[in-house]
Amino acid sequence: MLELQDICYQVTEDSQDIDILRDVNLKIDDEFTVITGPNGGGKSTMAKIITGIVKPTSGRILLDGEDITDLSITERAKRGISFAFQQPVRFKGLTVLDLLNLAHGEKLSLDAACQYMSEVGLCARDYINREVNASLSGGELKRIEIAMVLARGTKLSIFDEPEAGIDLWSFNNLIRVFEEMRRKINGSIVIISHQERILNIADRIVVIADGKVTDQGTKEEVLPKLLTSSEACSTLMDKVV
Repeated sequence: MLELQDICYQVTEDSQDIDILRDVNLKIDDEFTVITGPNGGGKSTMAKIITGIVKPTSGRILLDGEDITDLSITERAKRGISFAFQQPVRFKGLTVLDLLNLAHGEKLSLDAACQYMSEVGLCARDYINREVNASLSGGELKRIEIAMVLARGTKLSIFDEPEAGIDLWSFNNLIRVFEEMRRKINGSIVIISHQERILNIADRIVVIADGKVTDQGTKEEVLPKLLTSSEACSTLMDKVV
């Protein structure tokens, strides 16, 4: 279980202190959690704090009871935390198979590597020896990144807006991948997203706005309120137009 205790993150701009996160308290169990909320609310910053990319100004982070607040990115990765960036990184000179081997920690058999590719809906024969470069589309890169997370088999996997910058066909395939991951969950999956279709497959939804957790609960408890709020905003915009 991951637990955030009184997490604050503050930056200084033009001699002014700006609070990005304010006293965030959150527990994430072995389930499928979607974190949502308005842009600029602090969602991605919180993900980076969990993974160790950003250090909180104050507060503690516990993973299965261990305080990991001061641990490096590498040390957290060794303890079972994975992070998929909003924009996947391209690795010129490395093949998909190379990355799967690195993620797994040891050399995979070709059959095992191909299985991870098939789980994300890609034909292994067409991709396993391809270089991870500009020849791959955004949707292909995102699914390869998910295959790497699967190959790692970590206890906590975090995805930052996996739908960003991809076409509808790729998005539909991503939804199917996440639905399958949800069925096979072996640990915690956290997705940062605004998409209703991703919210719809969550076990739990956490809403972050203005640097704070403003709501959390099961999908049945939280999603209707979010949809009502969205409809109200759309109606207001229609009147303004």
